[in-house]
Amino acid sequence: MTLAGAFASYYWAFNKDKDMPEAPVLSSLGRSLRCLKCCFWCLEKLLKFINKNAYIMIAIYGRSFCTATKDAFLLIMRNVLRTFVLDKVSDFIMFISKLMVTGAVAVGSYYWFERDIPVLQGFVPDLNFRLVPVIILVLGTYLVTSCFFNVYDMGVDTLFLCFLEDLERNDGSPEKPYYMSKGLQSLLRKGNREA
Repeated sequence: MTLAGAFASYYWAFNKDKDMPEAPVLSSLGRSLRCLKCCFWCLEKLLKFINKNAYIMIAIYGRSFCTATKDAFLLIMRNVLRTFVLDKVSDFIMFISKLMVTGAVAVGSYYWFERDIPVLQGFVPDLNFRLVPVIILVLGTYLVTSCFFNVYDMGVDTLFLCFLEDLERNDGSPEKPYYMSKGLQSLLRKGNREA
């Protein structure tokens, strides 16, 4: 890509003496790295998504990494619409939850350091800059809530993959009953049939 960019700058220079860049190879390398940054970001996101689901499948069945990766990928591809919807809805709910917790701590700590909470006035330290500890508390709160909600996100993803596997392996017959909850069965209009 770098060499092609350098040759293209030579070709597209109308006046070869004046229109050529100072260092065509270096400027082409910069353009190539800018393009590759986007490609590597996409690849990283894809690999994180695949790895997470592969580890879930390893935890469920105890298969090897490559087999679990293939199984998880195929399971998700067979249910791509459900996966997309659940992923976006859960991401949105997690983000709103993080903001609510962080916002509540920000407002509470601001009023605490401003001595606006009468019950806690005796516990407020004397500070010259009251906004600094509020900012530190907000950043710390966001980090802690992110860690907490990452655990919750792993639970949602694990239960979702188990649900997809349950739908594919079982049909509700006495020989192959659904393992999903009764509420989820009624939501999907599915149910276990009696023998």
